[in-house]
Amino acid sequence: MAGILDSVNQRTQLVGQNRLELLLFKLNGRQRFGINVFKVKEVLQCPALTALPQRHPVIKGVASIRGQTISIIDLSKAMGGRPTEQTQNCFAIISEYNRSVQGFLVNSVERIINVNWESILPPPKGAGRFNYMTAVTEIDGELVEILDVEKILDEISPVSTKVNSAIIEQVSHLDASHHKPILIADDSSVARRQIQKALDTLGLACIVTENGKLALNKLREMAMNGPINEQLSMVISDVEMPEMDGYTLTAEIRNDPKLKDLHVILHTSLSGVFNKALVEKVGANNFIAKFHPDELASAVKSAL
Repeated sequence: MAGILDSVNQRTQLVGQNRLELLLFKLNGRQRFGINVFKVKEVLQCPALTALPQRHPVIKGVASIRGQTISIIDLSKAMGGRPTEQTQNCFAIISEYNRSVQGFLVNSVERIINVNWESILPPPKGAGRFNYMTAVTEIDGELVEILDVEKILDEISPVSTKVNSAIIEQVSHLDASHHKPILIADDSSVARRQIQKALDTLGLACIVTENGKLALNKLREMAMNGPINEQLSMVISDVEMPEMDGYTLTAEIRNDPKLKDLHVILHTSLSGVFNKALVEKVGANNFIAKFHPDELASAVKSAL
């Protein structure tokens, strides 16, 4: 286990090739789950935990790891399953999402697999609104659920979507011709809601899609009806999405004569690791980490 993530830093070349690597793990049952390796800082045997008074019920405790105090979330309980009673034989997946570091308590960690985003599919339609999946894939003939970690974290500590009044005022003074809709591509229902609320505050309409492939199809459909820049002001895209990631979406936009002039902002929970050279290579205009409403609003204002 100690060496399972030794080569994570060498894996960044996969980003932008519409590929990703998943760390597979299990909770209290046979179901396998996956988390993007780029979100993972390390995996370790669950350390000694200190319980805190008035903590959120799904936080098992806190641990001191490499000089940092990190909350350890009982992932099974957070997803509505059985709480993890004994931690001695469990593992902690230390991850970085949306500018914060946290640990996820899991029963077992299996291995890292390399998959193509095209084989990562949206959740089944019958999964309902209250599931914790952003996507699914098949490994060894079994379904693997890829978790909507942003949803889990938002339920524990909701993120403010309030935008600074000064930015709102500046946007309100822009010429009305700048207020064309913004297309959003994001597979997380929580992220879509956060972006929409921030943009609603600015008085900007949104067209929402759930992954890069759907976004590209929508853009090409709109381009058939006239110049795309007369219909949209920009695209705000997540990086990690089933079927087509944000880097590939951006590259496709730049390679399409009818779409190539669109302003593209990549907006991702990969706050710790990203490839600046690749952002420039695919032609994104901006790259910001989730989720800070003022930073997003400022990037939108600048583009307008």
